[in-house]
Amino acid sequence: MIKKADQLSEAIARFSAGNSADAYQFLGCHPQTVDGQEGYVFRVWAPHAKSVRVLGRFNDWDKASPAMERIAPAIWERFIPGVQTYDEYKYYIERPDGTFVFRADPYATHSATRPDNASKVFDLEGFHWTDGAYRRARAKKDMLRSPVNIYEMHLGSWRRHEDGNFLSYVECANQLIPYLKDMGYTHVELLPISEYPYDPSWGYQVTGYYAPTSRYGTPHDFMKFVDMCHDAGIGVIIDWVGAHFPRDECGLFEFDGDCCYEPADPLRREHPDWGTRIFDYGRYEVRSFLISNVVYWLDKFHIDGIRVDAVASMLYLDYGRRGGEWRPNKDGGNINLEAVQFLRDMNAAALTFDPSAIMVAEESTAFPMVTKPGYDGGLGFNFKWNMGWMHDMVDYMSTDPLFRKGKHNNLTFSLTYAFSENFVLPLSHDEVVHGKCSLVNKMPGEYSDKFQNLRAFYGYMMTHPGKKLLFMGGEFAQFIEWDEKKELDWMLLDYDKHREMQSYVRDLNHYYLEHPALWHNDVDWQGFQWISCDDWQQSVISFRRIDDKGKEVIVVCNFCPVERTGYKIGVPKAGTYVPVLSSDDAKYGGAGTALAPAKAKKEELHGLKYAVELTLPAMSTVFYERKATARSAREEDGGEEAPKAKAAKAVKSVKAKAAQVVEAVKADAEAAKPRRGRRPKAETAEAAPKKKPGRKPKTEAGEVNAEAAAEPKPARKPRAKKTDAAEEKPRTRKPRARKRESDN
Repeated sequence: MIKKADQLSEAIARFSAGNSADAYQFLGCHPQTVDGQEGYVFRVWAPHAKSVRVLGRFNDWDKASPAMERIAPAIWERFIPGVQTYDEYKYYIERPDGTFVFRADPYATHSATRPDNASKVFDLEGFHWTDGAYRRARAKKDMLRSPVNIYEMHLGSWRRHEDGNFLSYVECANQLIPYLKDMGYTHVELLPISEYPYDPSWGYQVTGYYAPTSRYGTPHDFMKFVDMCHDAGIGVIIDWVGAHFPRDECGLFEFDGDCCYEPADPLRREHPDWGTRIFDYGRYEVRSFLISNVVYWLDKFHIDGIRVDAVASMLYLDYGRRGGEWRPNKDGGNINLEAVQFLRDMNAAALTFDPSAIMVAEESTAFPMVTKPGYDGGLGFNFKWNMGWMHDMVDYMSTDPLFRKGKHNNLTFSLTYAFSENFVLPLSHDEVVHGKCSLVNKMPGEYSDKFQNLRAFYGYMMTHPGKKLLFMGGEFAQFIEWDEKKELDWMLLDYDKHREMQSYVRDLNHYYLEHPALWHNDVDWQGFQWISCDDWQQSVISFRRIDDKGKEVIVVCNFCPVERTGYKIGVPKAGTYVPVLSSDDAKYGGAGTALAPAKAKKEELHGLKYAVELTLPAMSTVFYERKATARSAREEDGGEEAPKAKAAKAVKSVKAKAAQVVEAVKADAEAAKPRRGRRPKAETAEAAPKKKPGRKPKTEAGEVNAEAAAEPKPARKPRAKKTDAAEEKPRTRKPRARKRESDN
């Protein structure tokens, strides 16, 4: 908290210039001691107000209480002694027209539970965090090259008490964390937890941006929820609504009697589809409010990531509007230039505070460079929801298999842009509400067919490039749409098909976590290669997922309810390809089609040097892994290797060839030297005794010079070369010279 006058002046200056990322340190209410009296100091931004008072339990809500002091052109302040934790309060604002209105504190850290909407006094300090080791480890991770498997959930309807009441933050953590670990999720993403008055809004109409909703407990309780998740290795992402806010009188709507947080321009301030107000991204104090709020959750609550809702509605001035209902920007276009700059600054501030933070955009258009840095012209997010993939695939899987051949492009089109951004593949809450049906109920066919389709769909999703997100209930195939008024239908796990689906998703998730080929190269073509993407008539696709070490998973999807035998695909290397996970497995509720390992044959197919012949179960996704054999290892050069392995082998080969060339040049140079006079005598390991002139040279057994032995003497047969004393002696008589010497 900021206490010193000079620090406060600097903080106000940053706030007023739109550069503040810590406005929560001085705005709102903070404990303070003045002249020996303990109390709280209250500060609020209200540029149009004629006067402002703080009313609450501590002054009996007396409207005649002393007014706050204006300490800057638009900042009001008052210290009140004796204020206690949990005291409710509101600002009583005199508007420009002389009327009065009660407002909740925009920077309050705690709120009364709905239907009450007052702010509550709460000091965030004093919580004991135990997640230091987790945060240090997270800081060393490259999330782009790490597994990210997100469980999206709504805290109020995941589980409830038997009487229908909510679980508290801590009660939920106690049940949720073991479930997430067992199911193989790396992160939990919470629908908005900032305070909101209307349950059916699911948290997307926020009135208290700095207050975790009191439905489930206090701010310290939410800190405990996050801390418990971190201690178990689970990251926490929250949905954040910076696109709009509701008209509730207690909130930001015309806060001090005039437009503060929203633009004054009637063609820019209203969201026609949602009946809400849009933030004024060009106003410095509003920018500071929003940017500080993002950093606040990272700072005070150790949140791992922020998913920004409805980014498209922020970017386009004509979003949801007809002609004549919107005003172009200064260049005559439909892009909200102030919003673009705000998003860049917001992401820069968040990633400056925490470089390992996950910043995700829910952006539903083809706006370019969403996940590129702001200094390169991008928006600065590090992930974007792939809404195009979600809509294409839901449409494809909802189609009767008989007609899927006409929508084959839905299956493959995402790979034309898969690496243009850093994507998350979402099957989110938006797809299971408002009459859209649950995921399993979108699938065509009879009861068992629906499960068969959904398993094949999940298998494709988990192997498609991109991080993963699944909304709660999808893991066990909840049949009805999500209803925020009650908990999920957990009783469905008493039925085989739902229990088997949950088992399949569990195994699928853990397989994903254990195989880097499925997540290490999500952002470039090094990690993905089509084998066959054009078999539209049979609705079959096959592809490779590859890690940096060359290990890979072969994926074959058959989206028709027809078993196909003798189906050939190309593979990169010799060896045996073993089925390791099949959505058709009987333990997951499938038909249990027998799948045998397939031995690769030397046959060029689909641009690869080998081929295998497979059985494709009806409506299935099957994963294969290559098992090398002794023979395939010898044939490895005929296959393909990982880029690093190829490069290392190439360097080694070049060095070996270079050494051979050098040796050959040396040998040629030696052979080319001229020789003078008679042929040299054979060299021996020991000096031979001096011979008398005219005598033939004597050779010792085992010391015959190879060159001399190889060249025959004129007019005589060459002597046999003796290389070892044990070899047979040559059939020649011993020279008499030796006998004469002995006689002397």
